[in-house]
Amino acid sequence: MRLGLALGYWGRGPSADHVPLAQEAERLGYHSVWTAESWGSDAFTPLTWIAAHTSRIRLGTAVAQMAARSPTTTAMHALTLDHLSGGRMMLGLGLSGPQVVEGWYGRPFPKSPLTATREYVDVVRQVLRREGPVELDGRFHAHPYRGPDGTGLGKALKPITHPLRAGLPVLLGAEGPKNVAQTTRIADGWLPLYWAPTRPQAYQASLDGLRDGFLVAPMARAHVCDDIAEGLLPVKAMLGFYIGGMGHAARNFHADLMARMGYEEEARRIQRLFLEGRRQEAVMAVPDAFADEISLVGPRERIAERLELWRKGPVTDLLVLSPDRHTLRVLADLNA
Repeated sequence: MRLGLALGYWGRGPSADHVPLAQEAERLGYHSVWTAESWGSDAFTPLTWIAAHTSRIRLGTAVAQMAARSPTTTAMHALTLDHLSGGRMMLGLGLSGPQVVEGWYGRPFPKSPLTATREYVDVVRQVLRREGPVELDGRFHAHPYRGPDGTGLGKALKPITHPLRAGLPVLLGAEGPKNVAQTTRIADGWLPLYWAPTRPQAYQASLDGLRDGFLVAPMARAHVCDDIAEGLLPVKAMLGFYIGGMGHAARNFHADLMARMGYEEEARRIQRLFLEGRRQEAVMAVPDAFADEISLVGPRERIAERLELWRKGPVTDLLVLSPDRHTLRVLADLNA
């Protein structure tokens, strides 16, 4: 199991520590560093900045939102950064949810998310392979565009720039069982949002028959500390926001996932509290047990024991979310 450093997306502004953290992770032997986006900073620009200040560590988006760009635009970003970094790019994509897609990107959330994702990946693959002009008779991502409001003058094109690697890895952030199952068929890897090594049954049906080389790369907050309850507070804050606020009361993929993992009553309570404006209560309503299952928090000896559980399953890459250099060093030492 390899280690990656997950930096997430910016809050109020850029972090001056992201490049030094990536450099430290590279020095410690981490395999990859990952950036994200929501409705603020984008995923590719910080990753390019990190690429310019490192030399070996792989560079991934976890995740770049599909609604933010057409698939050809995303492929252009990926092939450009792959060239500039000497072949270190890993493209992680996610569909996001209706609130973000319609509220931030101003476009309809696809009525068939599986089809939209499949078409998007198809177009990205065509660009990266550069075997011919990009053509797809698709429902969501037709190339050339032939809709009733078009001119009819669209021409199938292939990229002017020759991609460095036709096989640049494409990973998908997927949560629903059908979406995860499709990911194992059309992508090179999967980026789980929550992974509990003690609950393999939560995803087992979708992961049956994984092919060799398929990447499973969950993100987990890590903190070496003596007070476990205190160390779990950032995990609970994240869960309270995602489960309570990242989605509509009637359609929240994160809450649905928590429910499938055995915490349905708790997930609905968190949602209710958050939507009532009782955000701190929503955070405190996150069960310590759930926060603990999906993270690595506690003294070094406890993390060493729990790390063995992560190694026993299908996880190939553990993406560590931690701004603490001591924690990064301890995990590198334990995983050596």
